[in-house]
Amino acid sequence: MRRAAADTDFDCLIIGSGVIGTTMASLLIARRLVARGRVAIVADRPRPAAAPQSDWDLRVFALSRASQRVLDICSVWRALPAQRQFPYERMCVWDEHGAARGRGALTFDCAELGEPNLGTIVDGAALQLQCTRSAIAAGVVMIETGLDDLRIDAACVRAILSDGREVSARAMLGADGTESKARALLGIESAGHSYQQDALIAHVRTAEPHENTAWQRFLRTGPLAFLPLPDGRSSIVWSVKRAEAGRLRALDAGAFDAALTQASGGVLGACESTTPVASFPLKLEYALDYVRPRAVLLGDAAHVVHPMAGQGLNLGLLDCASLASVWEEAGGGDVFGEQAPLRRYERWRRGENLLAASALDGLERLFGSDNPALSRLRVFGLDAVGRVPFLKRQLARRAMGLAGDLPEFLNSQ
Repeated sequence: MRRAAADTDFDCLIIGSGVIGTTMASLLIARRLVARGRVAIVADRPRPAAAPQSDWDLRVFALSRASQRVLDICSVWRALPAQRQFPYERMCVWDEHGAARGRGALTFDCAELGEPNLGTIVDGAALQLQCTRSAIAAGVVMIETGLDDLRIDAACVRAILSDGREVSARAMLGADGTESKARALLGIESAGHSYQQDALIAHVRTAEPHENTAWQRFLRTGPLAFLPLPDGRSSIVWSVKRAEAGRLRALDAGAFDAALTQASGGVLGACESTTPVASFPLKLEYALDYVRPRAVLLGDAAHVVHPMAGQGLNLGLLDCASLASVWEEAGGGDVFGEQAPLRRYERWRRGENLLAASALDGLERLFGSDNPALSRLRVFGLDAVGRVPFLKRQLARRAMGLAGDLPEFLNSQ
Protein backbone atom coordinates (compact mmCIF):
# COMPACT_ATOMS: atom_id res chain seq x y z
CA MET A 1 0.00 0.00 0.00
CA ARG A 2 1.23 3.44 -0.92
CA ARG A 3 -0.06 5.72 1.80
CA ALA A 4 -2.15 8.61 0.49
CA ALA A 5 -1.29 12.09 1.66
CA ALA A 6 -3.34 13.05 4.69
CA ASP A 7 -4.84 16.19 3.07
CA THR A 8 -8.40 15.01 3.76
CA ASP A 9 -10.14 13.68 6.85
CA PHE A 10 -10.23 10.22 5.22
CA ASP A 11 -8.99 8.45 2.12
CA CYS A 12 -12.41 6.85 1.59
CA LEU A 13 -15.87 7.69 2.94
CA ILE A 14 -18.62 5.06 2.66
CA ILE A 15 -22.29 5.99 2.88
CA GLY A 16 -24.26 3.09 4.35
CA SER A 17 -23.50 0.78 7.26
CA GLY A 18 -25.18 -2.39 6.01
CA VAL A 19 -23.40 -5.59 4.99
CA ILE A 20 -22.10 -4.05 1.75
CA GLY A 21 -20.79 -0.84 3.32
CA THR A 22 -19.07 -2.53 6.26
CA THR A 23 -17.61 -5.29 4.07
CA MET A 24 -16.21 -2.74 1.60
CA ALA A 25 -14.57 -0.81 4.42
CA SER A 26 -13.00 -3.93 5.91
CA LEU A 27 -11.83 -5.11 2.49
CA LEU A 28 -10.00 -1.85 1.77
CA ILE A 29 -7.99 -2.32 4.96
CA ALA A 30 -7.53 -6.09 4.53
CA ARG A 31 -6.14 -5.58 1.01
CA ARG A 32 -3.86 -2.81 2.33
CA LEU A 33 -5.42 -0.13 0.17
CA VAL A 34 -5.91 2.18 3.15
CA ALA A 35 -4.49 2.36 6.65
CA ARG A 36 -6.46 1.96 9.87
CA GLY A 37 -8.41 5.09 10.66
CA ARG A 38 -8.37 6.33 7.05
CA VAL A 39 -11.73 4.86 5.96
CA ALA A 40 -15.02 5.94 7.56
CA ILE A 41 -18.63 4.84 7.33
CA VAL A 42 -21.57 7.20 7.66
CA ALA A 43 -23.67 4.81 9.73
CA ASP A 44 -27.22 5.60 8.60
CA ARG A 45 -28.80 3.01 10.89
CA PRO A 46 -28.40 2.12 14.59
CA ARG A 47 -25.50 -0.18 15.38
CA PRO A 48 -26.82 -3.76 15.61
CA ALA A 49 -27.41 -5.10 19.10
CA ALA A 50 -24.73 -7.43 20.45
CA ALA A 51 -27.16 -9.79 22.23
CA PRO A 52 -27.73 -13.03 20.29
CA GLN A 53 -31.28 -13.65 19.11
CA SER A 54 -33.22 -16.64 20.38
CA ASP A 55 -34.47 -17.40 16.87
CA TRP A 56 -33.16 -16.89 13.36
CA ASP A 57 -33.80 -13.51 11.81
CA LEU A 58 -36.51 -13.47 9.14
CA ARG A 59 -33.90 -12.10 6.72
CA VAL A 60 -31.71 -14.96 5.55
CA PHE A 61 -29.18 -14.99 2.73
CA ALA A 62 -27.97 -17.82 0.49
CA LEU A 63 -24.28 -16.95 0.12
CA SER A 64 -22.15 -18.21 -2.73
CA ARG A 65 -18.59 -19.51 -2.42
CA ALA A 66 -17.28 -16.21 -3.83
CA SER A 67 -19.19 -14.27 -1.17
CA GLN A 68 -17.78 -16.52 1.54
CA ARG A 69 -14.27 -15.80 0.27
CA VAL A 70 -14.87 -12.03 0.39
CA LEU A 71 -16.18 -12.30 3.94
CA ASP A 72 -13.27 -14.54 4.93
CA ILE A 73 -10.75 -11.91 3.77
CA CYS A 74 -12.62 -9.41 5.95
CA SER A 75 -12.39 -11.68 9.05
CA VAL A 76 -16.16 -12.11 9.05
CA TRP A 77 -16.78 -15.65 7.83
CA ARG A 78 -14.93 -17.66 10.46
CA ALA A 79 -16.30 -15.42 13.21
CA LEU A 80 -19.94 -16.13 12.31
CA PRO A 81 -21.55 -18.39 14.94
CA ALA A 82 -21.88 -21.94 13.65
CA GLN A 83 -25.52 -22.06 14.74
CA ARG A 84 -26.31 -19.07 12.48
CA GLN A 85 -25.20 -20.69 9.24
CA PHE A 86 -26.21 -23.82 7.36
CA PRO A 87 -24.42 -25.27 4.30
CA TYR A 88 -26.94 -26.79 1.92
CA GLU A 89 -26.09 -29.68 -0.38
CA ARG A 90 -28.77 -29.74 -3.05
CA MET A 91 -31.12 -27.45 -4.95
CA CYS A 92 -34.28 -28.49 -6.75
CA VAL A 93 -36.30 -26.17 -9.00
CA TRP A 94 -39.43 -27.22 -10.84
CA ASP A 95 -42.41 -25.83 -12.72
CA GLU A 96 -45.88 -26.14 -11.22
CA HIS A 97 -46.86 -28.33 -14.17
CA GLY A 98 -43.94 -30.65 -13.50
CA ALA A 99 -42.92 -32.67 -10.45
CA ALA A 100 -40.15 -31.96 -7.95
CA ARG A 101 -38.84 -35.51 -8.23
CA GLY A 102 -39.75 -36.11 -11.84
CA ARG A 103 -40.18 -34.48 -15.24
CA GLY A 104 -39.94 -30.72 -15.35
CA ALA A 105 -37.48 -30.48 -12.46
CA LEU A 106 -33.83 -29.49 -12.35
CA THR A 107 -31.72 -30.71 -9.43
CA PHE A 108 -28.16 -29.72 -8.48
CA ASP A 109 -26.17 -31.85 -6.04
CA CYS A 110 -22.83 -30.85 -4.55
CA ALA A 111 -21.63 -34.47 -4.75
CA GLU A 112 -21.99 -34.39 -8.54
CA LEU A 113 -19.90 -31.21 -8.63
CA GLY A 114 -17.18 -32.48 -6.30
CA GLU A 115 -17.95 -29.67 -3.83
CA PRO A 116 -18.67 -29.88 -0.08
CA ASN A 117 -21.88 -27.84 -0.52
CA LEU A 118 -23.67 -25.53 -2.94
CA GLY A 119 -23.59 -22.52 -0.63
CA THR A 120 -24.54 -21.47 2.87
CA ILE A 121 -27.75 -20.08 4.34
CA VAL A 122 -26.85 -17.33 6.82
CA ASP A 123 -28.87 -15.49 9.46
CA GLY A 124 -29.14 -11.87 8.26
CA ALA A 125 -28.93 -10.25 11.69
CA ALA A 126 -25.89 -12.33 12.69
CA LEU A 127 -24.16 -11.44 9.44
CA GLN A 128 -24.82 -7.73 9.89
CA LEU A 129 -23.55 -7.82 13.47
CA GLN A 130 -20.32 -9.59 12.56
CA CYS A 131 -19.67 -7.35 9.55
CA THR A 132 -19.98 -4.32 11.85
CA ARG A 133 -17.75 -5.86 14.53
CA SER A 134 -15.09 -6.82 12.01
CA ALA A 135 -15.07 -3.36 10.45
CA ILE A 136 -14.59 -1.68 13.83
CA ALA A 137 -11.87 -4.18 14.80
CA ALA A 138 -10.08 -3.45 11.50
CA GLY A 139 -9.91 0.26 12.32
CA VAL A 140 -12.89 1.61 10.38
CA VAL A 141 -14.27 4.87 11.80
CA MET A 142 -18.03 4.76 12.38
CA ILE A 143 -19.76 8.16 12.07
CA GLU A 144 -23.20 7.60 13.55
CA THR A 145 -25.38 10.12 11.74
CA GLY A 146 -27.02 10.61 8.36
CA LEU A 147 -26.03 12.32 5.11
CA ASP A 148 -27.54 15.67 4.13
CA ASP A 149 -25.51 16.81 1.14
CA LEU A 150 -22.43 16.18 -1.01
CA ARG A 151 -20.00 18.64 -2.54
CA ILE A 152 -17.40 17.38 -4.98
CA ASP A 153 -14.50 19.34 -6.45
CA ALA A 154 -11.16 18.56 -8.05
CA ALA A 155 -9.51 17.95 -4.68
CA CYS A 156 -11.99 15.88 -2.67
CA VAL A 157 -15.54 14.92 -1.73
CA ARG A 158 -17.14 16.82 1.14
CA ALA A 159 -20.06 15.24 2.96
CA ILE A 160 -22.41 17.48 4.94
CA LEU A 161 -23.80 15.33 7.75
CA SER A 162 -27.13 15.50 9.56
CA ASP A 163 -25.47 16.56 12.81
CA GLY A 164 -23.89 19.59 11.12
CA ARG A 165 -20.40 18.18 10.68
CA GLU A 166 -18.53 18.23 7.40
CA VAL A 167 -16.03 15.50 6.52
CA SER A 168 -13.81 15.20 3.46
CA ALA A 169 -12.38 12.21 1.59
CA ARG A 170 -10.54 11.42 -1.60
CA ALA A 171 -13.40 9.17 -2.73
CA MET A 172 -16.98 8.45 -1.65
CA LEU A 173 -18.74 5.10 -2.02
CA GLY A 174 -22.55 4.95 -2.01
CA ALA A 175 -23.67 1.69 -0.37
CA ASP A 176 -26.90 2.89 1.21
CA GLY A 177 -29.40 0.53 -0.38
CA THR A 178 -32.38 0.70 -2.68
CA GLU A 179 -33.50 4.21 -1.65
CA SER A 180 -29.95 5.53 -1.88
CA LYS A 181 -29.52 9.13 -0.69
CA ALA A 182 -25.99 9.09 -2.11
CA ARG A 183 -27.28 8.15 -5.57
CA ALA A 184 -29.85 10.94 -5.46
CA LEU A 185 -27.31 13.56 -4.35
CA LEU A 186 -24.95 12.47 -7.13
CA GLY A 187 -27.73 13.08 -9.65
CA ILE A 188 -27.66 9.50 -10.94
CA GLU A 189 -30.92 8.35 -12.49
CA SER A 190 -32.23 4.79 -12.30
CA ALA A 191 -34.49 2.67 -14.50
CA GLY A 192 -36.49 -0.51 -14.08
CA HIS A 193 -39.99 -1.48 -13.04
CA SER A 194 -42.04 -2.78 -10.16
CA TYR A 195 -43.06 -6.43 -10.32
CA GLN A 196 -46.31 -5.50 -8.54
CA GLN A 197 -45.43 -8.35 -6.20
CA ASP A 198 -44.53 -8.70 -2.54
CA ALA A 199 -42.26 -11.40 -1.16
CA LEU A 200 -43.70 -13.05 1.93
CA ILE A 201 -41.08 -14.34 4.36
CA ALA A 202 -41.43 -16.61 7.39
CA HIS A 203 -39.90 -19.70 8.97
CA VAL A 204 -41.92 -22.91 8.77
CA ARG A 205 -41.78 -26.44 10.06
CA THR A 206 -42.62 -29.14 7.53
CA ALA A 207 -43.92 -32.67 7.96
CA GLU A 208 -41.14 -34.04 5.76
CA PRO A 209 -37.41 -33.26 6.24
CA HIS A 210 -35.90 -30.63 3.96
CA GLU A 211 -33.01 -33.01 3.11
CA ASN A 212 -30.42 -30.19 3.24
CA THR A 213 -32.02 -29.00 0.02
CA ALA A 214 -33.17 -25.60 -1.24
CA TRP A 215 -36.52 -26.15 -2.96
CA GLN A 216 -38.09 -23.69 -5.43
CA ARG A 217 -41.37 -24.12 -7.25
CA PHE A 218 -42.20 -21.78 -10.12
CA LEU A 219 -45.87 -20.80 -10.03
CA ARG A 220 -47.77 -18.54 -12.42
CA THR A 221 -48.26 -16.18 -9.49
CA GLY A 222 -44.53 -16.09 -8.65
CA PRO A 223 -41.82 -18.43 -7.29
CA LEU A 224 -41.97 -20.10 -3.88
CA ALA A 225 -38.66 -21.03 -2.24
CA PHE A 226 -37.86 -23.13 0.85
CA LEU A 227 -34.37 -22.50 2.24
CA PRO A 228 -33.17 -25.13 4.75
CA LEU A 229 -32.31 -24.12 8.32
CA PRO A 230 -30.17 -26.11 10.79
CA ASP A 231 -33.03 -26.97 13.17
CA GLY A 232 -35.02 -28.74 10.44
CA ARG A 233 -37.23 -25.79 9.59
CA SER A 234 -37.18 -23.89 6.31
CA SER A 235 -37.22 -20.19 5.58
CA ILE A 236 -39.75 -19.36 2.88
CA VAL A 237 -39.65 -16.61 0.26
CA TRP A 238 -43.05 -16.59 -1.46
CA SER A 239 -43.48 -14.05 -4.27
CA VAL A 240 -47.10 -13.20 -5.08
CA LYS A 241 -49.10 -10.34 -6.58
CA ARG A 242 -49.56 -7.47 -4.15
CA ALA A 243 -53.30 -7.93 -3.63
CA GLU A 244 -52.83 -11.66 -3.01
CA ALA A 245 -50.01 -10.90 -0.57
CA GLY A 246 -52.38 -8.71 1.43
CA ARG A 247 -54.98 -11.47 1.48
CA LEU A 248 -52.46 -14.09 2.61
CA ARG A 249 -51.08 -11.86 5.37
CA ALA A 250 -54.60 -11.36 6.70
CA LEU A 251 -55.23 -15.12 7.08
CA ASP A 252 -54.99 -16.82 10.44
CA ALA A 253 -52.05 -19.17 10.95
CA GLY A 254 -53.94 -22.32 10.03
CA ALA A 255 -55.34 -20.91 6.82
CA PHE A 256 -51.98 -19.46 5.80
CA ASP A 257 -50.27 -22.80 6.43
CA ALA A 258 -52.88 -24.60 4.30
CA ALA A 259 -52.39 -22.11 1.45
CA LEU A 260 -48.60 -22.50 1.68
CA THR A 261 -48.82 -26.29 1.66
CA GLN A 262 -51.00 -26.17 -1.45
CA ALA A 263 -48.69 -23.69 -3.20
CA SER A 264 -45.70 -25.94 -2.49
CA GLY A 265 -47.38 -28.90 -4.13
CA GLY A 266 -46.86 -30.74 -0.84
CA VAL A 267 -43.19 -31.31 -1.65
CA LEU A 268 -42.31 -31.25 2.08
CA GLY A 269 -45.70 -32.28 3.41
CA ALA A 270 -47.85 -30.07 5.59
CA CYS A 271 -46.34 -26.67 6.52
CA GLU A 272 -46.64 -25.02 9.93
CA SER A 273 -45.46 -21.43 10.32
CA THR A 274 -43.37 -20.80 13.44
CA THR A 275 -42.92 -17.03 13.03
CA PRO A 276 -45.05 -14.08 11.96
CA VAL A 277 -45.22 -13.44 8.21
CA ALA A 278 -43.37 -10.35 6.95
CA SER A 279 -43.14 -8.95 3.43
CA PHE A 280 -41.23 -6.61 1.17
CA PRO A 281 -41.99 -5.21 -2.31
CA LEU A 282 -40.21 -6.56 -5.38
CA LYS A 283 -38.73 -4.49 -8.18
CA LEU A 284 -36.06 -4.42 -10.83
CA GLU A 285 -33.96 -1.26 -10.62
CA TYR A 286 -30.56 -0.33 -11.97
CA ALA A 287 -28.55 2.88 -11.89
CA LEU A 288 -27.89 4.33 -15.33
CA ASP A 289 -24.40 5.24 -14.16
CA TYR A 290 -22.27 3.73 -11.40
CA VAL A 291 -19.74 6.54 -11.06
CA ARG A 292 -19.31 10.27 -10.81
CA PRO A 293 -16.04 12.16 -10.23
CA ARG A 294 -14.60 10.76 -6.97
CA ALA A 295 -17.79 8.78 -6.30
CA VAL A 296 -19.09 5.26 -7.02
CA LEU A 297 -22.15 3.10 -6.24
CA LEU A 298 -22.17 -0.43 -4.82
CA GLY A 299 -24.77 -3.08 -4.04
CA ASP A 300 -28.46 -2.21 -3.96
CA ALA A 301 -27.65 1.47 -4.50
CA ALA A 302 -26.56 0.40 -8.00
CA HIS A 303 -28.83 -2.59 -8.75
CA VAL A 304 -31.86 -4.39 -7.32
CA VAL A 305 -32.90 -7.77 -8.74
CA HIS A 306 -35.71 -10.28 -8.22
CA PRO A 307 -34.91 -12.51 -5.20
CA MET A 308 -35.83 -15.79 -6.92
CA ALA A 309 -32.20 -16.96 -7.16
CA GLY A 310 -30.96 -15.26 -3.98
CA GLN A 311 -28.31 -13.33 -5.91
CA GLY A 312 -28.83 -9.78 -4.61
CA LEU A 313 -26.29 -9.77 -1.78
CA ASN A 314 -23.89 -11.98 -3.74
CA LEU A 315 -23.81 -9.44 -6.58
CA GLY A 316 -23.15 -6.65 -4.08
CA LEU A 317 -20.26 -8.48 -2.45
CA LEU A 318 -18.73 -9.04 -5.89
CA ASP A 319 -19.04 -5.27 -6.44
CA CYS A 320 -16.90 -4.79 -3.33
CA ALA A 321 -14.27 -7.29 -4.45
CA SER A 322 -14.16 -5.90 -7.99
CA LEU A 323 -13.68 -2.29 -6.85
CA ALA A 324 -10.91 -3.35 -4.47
CA SER A 325 -9.28 -5.33 -7.30
CA VAL A 326 -9.44 -2.39 -9.72
CA TRP A 327 -7.92 0.01 -7.20
CA GLU A 328 -5.27 -2.53 -6.24
CA GLU A 329 -4.16 -3.02 -9.84
CA ALA A 330 -4.19 0.74 -10.50
CA GLY A 331 -1.92 1.65 -7.61
CA GLY A 332 -3.81 1.53 -4.33
CA GLY A 333 -4.77 4.58 -2.30
CA ASP A 334 -2.88 6.91 -4.61
CA VAL A 335 -5.59 6.51 -7.29
CA PHE A 336 -8.72 6.87 -5.15
CA GLY A 337 -9.45 10.25 -6.67
CA GLU A 338 -8.86 9.21 -10.28
CA GLN A 339 -11.70 8.57 -12.70
CA ALA A 340 -10.12 5.90 -14.94
CA PRO A 341 -10.18 3.08 -12.33
CA LEU A 342 -13.77 3.95 -11.39
CA ARG A 343 -14.81 3.75 -15.05
CA ARG A 344 -13.15 0.36 -15.32
CA TYR A 345 -15.12 -0.84 -12.29
CA GLU A 346 -18.31 0.53 -13.87
CA ARG A 347 -17.76 -1.31 -17.15
CA TRP A 348 -16.93 -4.53 -15.32
CA ARG A 349 -19.74 -4.63 -12.82
CA ARG A 350 -22.51 -2.96 -14.79
CA GLY A 351 -22.14 -5.61 -17.49
CA GLU A 352 -22.18 -8.49 -15.00
CA ASN A 353 -25.05 -7.05 -12.96
CA LEU A 354 -27.22 -6.25 -15.98
CA LEU A 355 -26.68 -9.79 -17.28
CA ALA A 356 -27.88 -11.23 -13.95
CA ALA A 357 -30.80 -8.78 -13.71
CA SER A 358 -31.92 -9.50 -17.28
CA ALA A 359 -31.73 -13.26 -16.76
CA LEU A 360 -33.80 -13.10 -13.55
CA ASP A 361 -36.30 -10.72 -15.14
CA GLY A 362 -36.63 -13.05 -18.13
CA LEU A 363 -37.22 -16.04 -15.87
CA GLU A 364 -39.89 -14.14 -13.94
CA ARG A 365 -41.70 -13.32 -17.20
CA LEU A 366 -41.32 -16.85 -18.59
CA PHE A 367 -42.50 -18.69 -15.48
CA GLY A 368 -45.21 -16.13 -14.70
CA SER A 369 -47.00 -16.62 -18.03
CA ASP A 370 -50.35 -18.43 -18.36
CA ASN A 371 -49.65 -19.35 -22.00
CA PRO A 372 -50.07 -23.16 -22.33
CA ALA A 373 -47.31 -23.32 -24.95
CA LEU A 374 -44.88 -21.59 -22.62
CA SER A 375 -45.95 -23.93 -19.83
CA ARG A 376 -44.90 -26.92 -21.92
CA LEU A 377 -41.69 -25.12 -22.89
CA ARG A 378 -40.82 -24.52 -19.23
CA VAL A 379 -41.22 -28.18 -18.34
CA PHE A 380 -39.25 -29.26 -21.40
CA GLY A 381 -36.50 -26.68 -20.77
CA LEU A 382 -35.88 -27.65 -17.15
CA ASP A 383 -35.90 -31.32 -18.07
CA ALA A 384 -33.52 -30.72 -21.01
CA VAL A 385 -30.97 -28.73 -18.97
CA GLY A 386 -30.88 -31.56 -16.45
CA ARG A 387 -29.88 -33.95 -19.25
CA VAL A 388 -26.87 -31.88 -20.40
CA PRO A 389 -24.16 -32.36 -17.74
CA PHE A 390 -21.82 -29.65 -19.06
CA LEU A 391 -24.53 -26.96 -19.15
CA LYS A 392 -25.89 -28.01 -15.78
CA ARG A 393 -22.41 -27.90 -14.24
CA GLN A 394 -21.68 -24.45 -15.69
CA LEU A 395 -24.94 -23.05 -14.35
CA ALA A 396 -24.20 -24.47 -10.91
CA ARG A 397 -20.61 -23.18 -10.83
CA ARG A 398 -21.68 -19.69 -11.83
CA ALA A 399 -24.38 -19.61 -9.16
CA MET A 400 -21.80 -20.78 -6.61
CA GLY A 401 -19.40 -17.98 -7.52
CA LEU A 402 -16.84 -20.39 -8.94
CA ALA A 403 -17.14 -19.17 -12.56
CA GLY A 404 -17.55 -15.88 -14.35
CA ASP A 405 -15.48 -12.70 -14.43
CA LEU A 406 -14.15 -12.78 -10.86
CA PRO A 407 -11.41 -10.72 -9.23
CA GLU A 408 -8.12 -12.60 -9.31
CA PHE A 409 -7.62 -12.58 -5.55
CA LEU A 410 -10.91 -14.51 -5.13
CA ASN A 411 -9.72 -17.23 -7.50
CA SER A 412 -6.57 -17.66 -5.41
CA GLN A 413 -8.40 -18.07 -2.10
